[in-house]
Amino acid sequence: MAAAAAAGLVAAVAAALGPLLMAPGLTQPHGEGPPEGSGPGPRGEGVAVAAARRPPGRMDQALLLVRNELPAQGLRLAALSGSCHQCLDQVLAFVPPSNGSLRKPGTAAVTVDTQHPLTLLLNSSAGDRELCKIQYHFGEFGNYSLVVKTLSTSTKSVSCDLGINEAPINSYLPILFAFLVYMGILAILIVGRLFMKIDPVRNWVYKKLNPRETDRLINSELGSPNTTDSVSSDPTPRLWSTASRQRLRSLDTFRGLSLIIMVFVNYGGGRYWFFRHESWNGLTVADLVFPWFVFIMGTSISLSLSSMLRWGSSKRKVLGKILWRSFLLILLGIIVVNPNYCLGPLSWDNLRIPGVLQRLGFTYLVVAALELLFTRAGAESGTLETRCPALQDILPYWPQWIFILMFEVIWLCLTFLLPVPGCPRGYLGPGGIGDFGNYPNCTGGAAGYIDRLLLGEKHIYQHPSSSVIYQTTMPYDPEGILGTINTIFMAFLGLQAGKIILFYKDQHKQIMSRFIIWSIVMGIISAILTKCSKEEGFIPINKNLWSISYVTTTSCFAFILLLLMYYLVDVKRLWSGAPFFYPGMNSILVYIGHEVFENYFPFKWKMQDSQSHAEHLTQNLTATTLWVIISYLLYRRRIFWKI
Repeated sequence: MAAAAAAGLVAAVAAALGPLLMAPGLTQPHGEGPPEGSGPGPRGEGVAVAAARRPPGRMDQALLLVRNELPAQGLRLAALSGSCHQCLDQVLAFVPPSNGSLRKPGTAAVTVDTQHPLTLLLNSSAGDRELCKIQYHFGEFGNYSLVVKTLSTSTKSVSCDLGINEAPINSYLPILFAFLVYMGILAILIVGRLFMKIDPVRNWVYKKLNPRETDRLINSELGSPNTTDSVSSDPTPRLWSTASRQRLRSLDTFRGLSLIIMVFVNYGGGRYWFFRHESWNGLTVADLVFPWFVFIMGTSISLSLSSMLRWGSSKRKVLGKILWRSFLLILLGIIVVNPNYCLGPLSWDNLRIPGVLQRLGFTYLVVAALELLFTRAGAESGTLETRCPALQDILPYWPQWIFILMFEVIWLCLTFLLPVPGCPRGYLGPGGIGDFGNYPNCTGGAAGYIDRLLLGEKHIYQHPSSSVIYQTTMPYDPEGILGTINTIFMAFLGLQAGKIILFYKDQHKQIMSRFIIWSIVMGIISAILTKCSKEEGFIPINKNLWSISYVTTTSCFAFILLLLMYYLVDVKRLWSGAPFFYPGMNSILVYIGHEVFENYFPFKWKMQDSQSHAEHLTQNLTATTLWVIISYLLYRRRIFWKI
């Protein structure tokens, strides 16, 4: 079964198959691209990575050779990236004019970004007249040429021909290969498990592994051994006994899936852009896992508090446990899991105060305290009468909902009404070169301003995801103060899922139908807030800000995912939850362990080619798989770290 844990990354790898098959940068056309001339066209948005400052041959880059055959004018080459909204174009190079007497064209070599489509802009350096605009998605390690020449001396029309000198590589093939490897391992394990159900095969295996014990069992009155008799058996079947059915395996499976993807993403995700956090608005795979972890934490709060109170624990005692656990999470986040330790063990002047565990600890404190304060006897059993049966799993908890709605009103008021020096009121943008460079120091608007004002610039995250594409220079913390309000909302939605499980205990159809309804409601709210657009909504989906639309969107997915796992694992029992179940049972240990030992062998080693996605993917998948195996071994030995 230790090898079974290796299949734990199938979902993370499968999530990348869409870009593998559909990303335009992978199927570059061969030959020359059609010129777009100087005719009008939609102006691209975003910014190219101004790669002239980097050496060629790096990951996610291609080489572009520009040949200027115009005899009398130099060229200004600039670029815009499709991933950058309303950005200033970035100058890549100035190309000298052609030397007419020597018939030698002016040339310039630049490297360009291959992660997103680019819009190349060629202007005359003299009059700044736009000559060409070309939209193209370059391929990684490709070698391209852009030839600018005059078609007709009388009309002075200019041709811009983009061609491929050396074809790009398909940098997504390692993902496909890894997916096939993990699927092959999974298929072997499934076939092996089916064979183990055949008595002669099972007896032969047990005899080879433990011949003395097997002979004793065969010769005794017990007959052929089975999985519960064997000392080497998997303890999983015992989990389905009546005594342990109270713990839903689907919850631990959900938590484990979120955690494993989080570990994979934190280790680098093979350095693929969709396994990194979105630069500002939008969603990637990396943006899903933290809110899902918060969601399932809220679900666990509902079930655990209900269990403790049902077993006779006093509210005072339970509150003490809540305070202690919150304190430990915050302490571990500040002291143990802190990126600023690279500055030295006593670098308190630059210690990052916010963080993942800090936010989890504070969120847990607020949501659990609210639930403990307002919980009422009979609410979970359905004995309380309500006037509206359709809302009978919501109305008994109206005090908690009032507090949550008050928190959201506070978030809205601070976000859209708080004056921020030098920034427009209600600004939600990234700053930097975004919004045409009008607000370079306004990264995050009110959220960034509050963190810098209360915590200080040196005590928040120094390298936000917006710093690459939007070239922001202001520190900004995605786990800052203001966003914690919506993290509380996310956990409370998870708590509501736990209430549904408790309220409709053993009524599987009711539980699943309520999950579907909640998912639809959250999806509708997201559609309204975002106008079904990445950039043009009232409140765009944004992980850095933890916007309301980000919470409603990820909770929509969370309800669907929990529904599927609940159905497969706890209702139909078609899936044991392995291998995600094992890290889900030891989530704190795996999270802290993967952070502490990130730079140690065997989780990391010196690469032969640091500019290879394949090597990064191999290292990151290996490290993540090791944590799945470690969690499985700890589970087998009944070692669980709880705080």
